[in-house]
Amino acid sequence: MLRLDDSWLWDFWLADDGDRYHLFFLFAARALGDEHRRHGQAAIGHAVSEDLRNWERVGDVVAASEAPAFDDVATWTGSVVQGPDGRWWLFYTGVTMVDDRVLQTIGAATSTDLGVWRKLPASPLVTADKRWYERLGGGAWHEEAWRDPWVLADPGGNGWHMLITARAKRGPDDDRGVIGHAHSPDLHRWEVRPPLSEPGSGFGHLECPQVAAVEGRQVLLFSCLDPQFSAARRGTGATGGILYVPVNAPTGPFDIAAASPLTSDAFYCGRIVQDRSGQPVLLAFHYFDRHRQFQGELSDPMPVGWEHGELKAVGLARPGPA
Repeated sequence: MLRLDDSWLWDFWLADDGDRYHLFFLFAARALGDEHRRHGQAAIGHAVSEDLRNWERVGDVVAASEAPAFDDVATWTGSVVQGPDGRWWLFYTGVTMVDDRVLQTIGAATSTDLGVWRKLPASPLVTADKRWYERLGGGAWHEEAWRDPWVLADPGGNGWHMLITARAKRGPDDDRGVIGHAHSPDLHRWEVRPPLSEPGSGFGHLECPQVAAVEGRQVLLFSCLDPQFSAARRGTGATGGILYVPVNAPTGPFDIAAASPLTSDAFYCGRIVQDRSGQPVLLAFHYFDRHRQFQGELSDPMPVGWEHGELKAVGLARPGPA
């Protein structure tokens, strides 16, 4: 577990150098008072651990740039991968404002040691393509959603894929959430491609996507709170939190309408990682306590596995209906 006395901690991602796990996380000062203000103050921090339980904070990674810049308001969620030359790449969401609305694009920073990072001057590297994705002014949504990049190597050795929290340009405003897609041969040049899921699946957005393997079966994880469900999905009594969909390939297609809950909204931004024994475990950040107060701290690892065809996290109460 990791709790920062002076800051909230929320969305996060991990890298493993073989000796230590590196945790990268969004943080903002608890002194802000209202947790909703944290998004406009977010920067990316860094902690390390040998066991996924005991963490040492070792510094900050990237923060907002001076204006004008694609990330001059805040730096949001991303992922870290190691390139074939040994260099580490941090892909993150850059946030700026256009006509009082939030514009998100994806930039990168690189490092040789996971500690010192340099932003790529060519950022942003990936922006939403209006052929498939909703842009500012294309609907009633409050932002241009193009964030939370999850980068993974192509299983066949054909470059790299990026999964993105995005919104389609068609459908009801509350039901356009999709997994966006981009491809790169070298981590630097990116081609935006059509989404890997369809709108109309019940979600306004699909946050913090990750594809992971559990006992030889692949799943897509994502998070969404029920206020961002479509009206039709809310009408079923579904509750928000971390959800999952079994998949046949890490690049989809993803049947988001078939998503099942893994947790309640006590947890958010789930990441599955293998501990040193080879056990897949779920980490998440604590969202709400039983009094519906925002917590903003990292959970301990929770073993995950399949039980009667359903993905389960040990120690969690059964979530509400899908």
